[in-house]
Amino acid sequence: MTSPPPGPPPLAVEVEGPFACFTRPELKTERFSYPVMTPSAAKGVLEAIFWKPEFSYRIERIEVLKPIRWVSVRRNEVDQTTSADWVRKAMDDPAERFDVEAHRDQRHMKALRDVAYRIHAHIRLRDHTDAHPAKYRDQFRRRLERGACFSQPFLGTREFSASFYKPTDRAPIPESEDLGVMLHSIDYSAKREAYRWFHAAMAEGVLHVPERGGELPGSPAGRTGGRG
Repeated sequence: MTSPPPGPPPLAVEVEGPFACFTRPELKTERFSYPVMTPSAAKGVLEAIFWKPEFSYRIERIEVLKPIRWVSVRRNEVDQTTSADWVRKAMDDPAERFDVEAHRDQRHMKALRDVAYRIHAHIRLRDHTDAHPAKYRDQFRRRLERGACFSQPFLGTREFSASFYKPTDRAPIPESEDLGVMLHSIDYSAKREAYRWFHAAMAEGVLHVPERGGELPGSPAGRTGGRG
């Protein structure tokens, strides 16, 4: 019995930056980063480079290319988020203002410094797409060669911008670590956001991402309404 022909190789891109923070969800008051880039952050980088509604990215693996280094910083945030009702009210009344000074909160962040990763991902066509995935893979590679992007990629938080390049032959770091539960993806297919997770582990500098994550027993159902 012959094995099925292998699929196309994954897309690959290297990203790096002076700082990064991939916040662990169990530590919300003080931001504490995972030591490795998360799949959701990697997907955000790829979508900043090239995005189309005809497909999505499936992250296959993330390679850590520089030693893990930490930095502690304090930064100003606000202790509230604006609601849709408040935005509508502000649009109707120009005098309505959000008082940042009254809601300012200084918080501690345990972040990463001097980071570099190599992201490997496949293109997954959506149900309504009839084009061949090679079309989008070629478009992605052309944008990568030109250094073009739709928006500035960032590493976890928007103030930590990232540079991106064609993949090199740099070897991953020779370190292994159990990373615990990590967000795999957010499913917007139903009328609510479904958060999916997986048990992450870095082996010899490589984080392998399963094709699908699972919902944690007893976890919140997620927000209703999705993105649209």
